[in-house]
Amino acid sequence: MTPAIFGLSGTQLTAEERAFFREADPAGYILFGRNCEMPEQLRALTNSLREIHGRDRLFICIDQEGGRVARLRPPHWAGFPASAVFDALYDIAPASAIEAARVNAQALGIELAEAGITVDCHPPLDVRQPGAHDVIGDRALGSEPMRVAALGRAILDGLARAGVAGCIKHMPGHGRTTTDTHKELPTVTASEAELEQDLAPFKALADAPIGMTGHLLFSAWDAVNPATLSPFVIEQIIRGRIGFDGLLLTDDLDMEALSGSVPERAERAIAAGCDLALNCWAKMDDMMAIAACLPAMGELAHSRLERALAATRVGSPEGDKGDLLAKRDSLLAFAGNLA
Repeated sequence: MTPAIFGLSGTQLTAEERAFFREADPAGYILFGRNCEMPEQLRALTNSLREIHGRDRLFICIDQEGGRVARLRPPHWAGFPASAVFDALYDIAPASAIEAARVNAQALGIELAEAGITVDCHPPLDVRQPGAHDVIGDRALGSEPMRVAALGRAILDGLARAGVAGCIKHMPGHGRTTTDTHKELPTVTASEAELEQDLAPFKALADAPIGMTGHLLFSAWDAVNPATLSPFVIEQIIRGRIGFDGLLLTDDLDMEALSGSVPERAERAIAAGCDLALNCWAKMDDMMAIAACLPAMGELAHSRLERALAATRVGSPEGDKGDLLAKRDSLLAFAGNLA
């Protein structure tokens, strides 16, 4: 098995993709808006991926947070709010905010499970910092670490009830970035003591099944390598200080925060200690080169993958989406009345 997550070019597999995926046997796939036309088409696409591999518990992920980060959108799928609404509700009624976040995530997870998607790259546990770039912005669950952790736990629980595994991101913390990592590499100059605030939500949710790195350089830990490519950050901070022992994948390796070719980035990330290299854009030359240069997935990474997918299920998930969304909306409306 190739330790990589690959993207798809369109709404159905091409013959070239089908042949390549069968031969390369990647650990999984990531979907974007270009792959999601309507529910029936999307389920047929995920079914075709399962047919290639012959296993139901296949890692098929998507970025479905709500707000501006949503690959499935109305009219074919429900609209979900950005994380900031739960942060605002927490100011007024913390227990209601936690329950609203949970039922929202369960409803969101039901749509994913019905589509054959097993992993949501959600929630972000990045602690929002004043003056930071808005690449995180309203995606953040708050600026207080334990609030972020509490809401993040509710989201993981809601997704799990729908049979979907959540993925905490972006370790060891993206809240201090001054630039967009899609465009350039940020350098975080905060001290180790200051960075404890960033680590706190990840420590609290270190038992999450899946985690994602961030492409930031932390001068307090490694003045040369961004976190995704840093053996020190991965082994000493993410695995050590945070205590995360789940499946660790990179953020998208196509981002301009990283240097070198995409296959070189993948090779460095795996060598640094990441379990899976995430390559989103379905460029066949890059995918073939990644498959050629990466070693086969190791036993430990494979066991983490199996553990992450153990509770996932597709088809008819638990819960009624309409009831869950109605409950979420009543909680948000109640908070509005209190305000």
